[in-house]
Amino acid sequence: MAKFWNFVLFQAGWFACILGAAHQQVLWAVIGSLTYIVFHVWRSQTPKLELSLLLKVLSFGILTDSLLMYFGILDFKGAWPSPYLSPAWMWALWLLVASTLNNSLSWLKDKPVLGVVLGAVSGPLSYEAGIRLGAANWGSGSQILGLGLISVVWAVAMPLFFYWDRTSIKPSLVKNL
Repeated sequence: MAKFWNFVLFQAGWFACILGAAHQQVLWAVIGSLTYIVFHVWRSQTPKLELSLLLKVLSFGILTDSLLMYFGILDFKGAWPSPYLSPAWMWALWLLVASTLNNSLSWLKDKPVLGVVLGAVSGPLSYEAGIRLGAANWGSGSQILGLGLISVVWAVAMPLFFYWDRTSIKPSLVKNL
């Protein structure tokens, strides 16, 4: 049942952030998403490891989205906290994605090839949906180039995120040593 609610809350957070960005009203969407993230970490079996994973995913997301923005591929609505970084509402989305790795997407853990394929397809679809809902625009580059680059980012991201999770030292593994 927790996986179901994780999926539902991820979707709710995604729509809240996207629609908030489209209407320049992201504060409550970000606060709501971060509140869920705090609850998610608190309820985790291994809160420190879960927080570590979330921060790694967040760092990856800020770096990749900021580069896509810097190179003119994407133009996000809302420049807070800096015009040189992706906006805070995108950070909330990356944290929401990270919250699914050990929950609603846990079935994908031992399937890296499927992770690559699903990342390569679902990542660009999510960005395109956000753009169509008004949260961002394609930059000066072509839409096809943008979708291709985002596809590569997410094809790398999904197996990388599960690798980061796998390489964390779990308490159950320490007991067995």
